[in-house]
Amino acid sequence: MKKAELVFIPSTGVGHVVTMVEMAKVLVDRHHRLSITVLIMQLPFSTKVPDYLHSLSLTQLNNNIKIVELPKLNLSPSNFPSRVSFIDLFIKSHVPLVKEAVSNLIQTESASGDSPRLAGFVLDMFCGDMIEVANDFGVPSYTFYPSCAAFLGMQLHLQALCDEQNQHITELKDLVTELTVPSLVKPFPVKALPIVLQQKEWTRVLFRHARLFREVKGIIVNTFMELESYAVESFSNGKLTNVPPVYTIGPILNLEGDKIDQGSVSSVSKSEIMEWLDDQPPSSVVFLCFGSMGSFSGDQVKEIAFALENSGHRFLWSLRQPPPLGQVGNPTDYVNLTDVLPEGFTDRTVGIGKIIGWAPQISILAHKAIGGFVSHCGWNSVLESVWFGVPIAAWPMYAEQQFNAVEMVMELELAVEIKMDYLKDISGESLIIVTAKQIEKGIKELMDPDCEIRKRMAEMSAKSRKAVMKGGSSFFSMGCLIDEVMGNTEDRI
Repeated sequence: MKKAELVFIPSTGVGHVVTMVEMAKVLVDRHHRLSITVLIMQLPFSTKVPDYLHSLSLTQLNNNIKIVELPKLNLSPSNFPSRVSFIDLFIKSHVPLVKEAVSNLIQTESASGDSPRLAGFVLDMFCGDMIEVANDFGVPSYTFYPSCAAFLGMQLHLQALCDEQNQHITELKDLVTELTVPSLVKPFPVKALPIVLQQKEWTRVLFRHARLFREVKGIIVNTFMELESYAVESFSNGKLTNVPPVYTIGPILNLEGDKIDQGSVSSVSKSEIMEWLDDQPPSSVVFLCFGSMGSFSGDQVKEIAFALENSGHRFLWSLRQPPPLGQVGNPTDYVNLTDVLPEGFTDRTVGIGKIIGWAPQISILAHKAIGGFVSHCGWNSVLESVWFGVPIAAWPMYAEQQFNAVEMVMELELAVEIKMDYLKDISGESLIIVTAKQIEKGIKELMDPDCEIRKRMAEMSAKSRKAVMKGGSSFFSMGCLIDEVMGNTEDRI
């Protein structure tokens, strides 16, 4: 059998990059004749991607995986009307750089004996413009979808409604209270529509990429059949039409991701966090963490603090300071917590609570002391929580997180609600303040030892681990994908 080479092109977010590199590791471990080159687009502003790439250089990466950073483009977000327009054009602008990088790759490898044949491109859900590059090289494209299968179904369904029936979601949401979505059993509440489905600029981008999904040879989704069986089956039972084969290969997780201590950039070191958890009783601590972009206004922080204090539960709270209003950037650790917390809060909660900045999320979720997770419901965080069997209290913020929250709370019944329709633009503030009473109610329900959600999450955790083992559903689906990719090299002999 010939050697095969895949080109991976992740989007710009660190979560997208990490998940695609982890998928590459699984693929090359499964088939020794497969090699993968990951092309990295470099944003002009500070992100966590360089730190992640540096961490890869400190670990042993399989020789069959190469990471190539593309030249930096001189594009600034300040010259664009919005973040979405900047990111969309930023990715499009990399088409000639990708073409050049792949040409160089082929030339380099053809000079060596037994060189692999280019077998295809695997493109992040926002990188569909690279299909034209794959076509130029005469190889197929595959879409990697790092979110849930149900949202993929929603995206494809709404795009079809728009194109075939001239029904646009930004207008429909004013006419109905619920939407029937082919990838969901229950109707979707319109009040919880993610912000990316409420703004026309975002829907134009999402629908354009949905049309491109239909052109690829397969869609790879970071989920597993046992978690989203109804959604996955909707792609093949006629509920959704004109959809390429879907491969469910998850959960793909970076379980080694936070083993490098971030103490130099955090107010509290990882070792200090883990030592504190070691002193807590099993399943007694509620962990609050809202992702790499998660932060709140001072008023909202105080409501969370009052809720934690009134709940009486032990807590570990990743509290980050938002960037200046209107500026693009990641949250940072507070220099002085007394500036934002209620007066006397830290004194009153000493011994039962700990406030941190950066959080080693994987290590925390894996710890026996953690009994619940107040989460923004980013899909990577959802999968991590499922893997470790930690029930979720859903508090989504941006992107498609409101959809994930609805699926987890209403559809799968693996989470409780704090506020599923909470909205916050990445570059702005929410107009909603969630009250301490609402937050306290969610935390108490989450931490109830007899909660049915806790039992269901433990069962789903076992299924998630079985799915990726030999004979499991995702192991089988990954094998089908590998066979398909390797077949591309035979087709080109």
